[in-house]
Amino acid sequence: MAGATKSEWSAKNPYYTNIIENYVLNGEGSRKETRHIVFELGDSGLDYKVGDALGVVPENPPHIVEELLEVQGWDRDQIVTTHNGERTIYEALKKDYEVHLASKKFVQSLAEKVVSTGIKITVKMVSRSRAGQQWSASEQELLPPELAPSAPSDSPAEKVEHLITDQKAMEDYLWTRDYVDIMREFSAKYSPEEFFELAGRVKPRLYSIASSHDAHPGLVELTVGIVRFSYHGRDRGGLATQFMADEISTGQQRVGVFMSPTKSFVLPKETETDIIMVGPGTGIAPFRAFMEQRVFDGGNGRNWLFFGDQSAKTEFYYKDTIESWLDGGHLYRFTTAWSRDQAEKIYVQHRLKEHGAEIWEWFENGAYFYICGDKTYMAKDVHKALINIAIDHGGMSESDATHFIEKTMMKEQKRYLRDVY
Repeated sequence: MAGATKSEWSAKNPYYTNIIENYVLNGEGSRKETRHIVFELGDSGLDYKVGDALGVVPENPPHIVEELLEVQGWDRDQIVTTHNGERTIYEALKKDYEVHLASKKFVQSLAEKVVSTGIKITVKMVSRSRAGQQWSASEQELLPPELAPSAPSDSPAEKVEHLITDQKAMEDYLWTRDYVDIMREFSAKYSPEEFFELAGRVKPRLYSIASSHDAHPGLVELTVGIVRFSYHGRDRGGLATQFMADEISTGQQRVGVFMSPTKSFVLPKETETDIIMVGPGTGIAPFRAFMEQRVFDGGNGRNWLFFGDQSAKTEFYYKDTIESWLDGGHLYRFTTAWSRDQAEKIYVQHRLKEHGAEIWEWFENGAYFYICGDKTYMAKDVHKALINIAIDHGGMSESDATHFIEKTMMKEQKRYLRDVY
């Protein structure tokens, strides 16, 4: 493609482009919202390989921006200066700062805002991050139940002191509240400048690319799980996923993107090498890209895809495409794990164990193993399944099996590759 070189575009200097396709992949009755989203690359000169990620620069939901303006009484058209230059308060809240989640720094600032009598509040900085506060590739499927930390009394000052001196209380409190919730609870007022000092800057989100550039010249495609939930009577959700789902009408509004190349999550150079791919849910994204590339490149390497989700009726993403790969002989085997289609829960790790003997045979013949998706549970369970396969079918002790999977395959041979989040 002609135009700007790839290196021109970055998180600090994204390429603004259009979404030309944006549709739901789920069947009727699904409790999930998973979308296929296609971006134009235009004259950007942007290129990518399968396994890379796309960076998306999000904006805050308009309703949260409007609520912030209302609760603080700010003039939406007032000109302010941010790290991105001069703009209106509305634009600053929409584009420059993350206002869908509150920061610990903001809660700590309440010590100076809450009027107390005879109570001294000592601020203890809390630095440990809360897993799940930042959302990326894929998406968190479920959030924990609403949590409300206990406080020593109804005194606003004592509530603040409890939060800023109890790390768990702080984390639990922030899990279900944003700035609007907290401002209303404590009747706290800030100048725009004070608030901007406390709020975090908008950060791009990275998503595993779900297409091969050879198969889709000039386009880049994603498989995105849209995160939505409601707390304290207000709707909220994932910053970038809601932005792409709700605000980017195809061909109407432009969105900033850039490429985030991978050095490790790559296809084997030899097209004759067999590969096993495990990508439940939106984890299928890079493997759609892998399959498109393997079809484009030709070669005799066998491709085995493990995929699963809640139900075949509602979460069988890219069904027609997968069936065409099977019919054309491109996909050697397709193994599914539908967790809600029978009484017992079946997940991809169960299917791996069922096919352990054949998987071990593939490993012995040099196959690559890939996994994409949830790091907290799924990836750990799959990792354990691989160790058990080495024990059961490789005749190894537990320590030897662990060494083979974690050291030999993963680090030395680099044929056990992960894209987990």
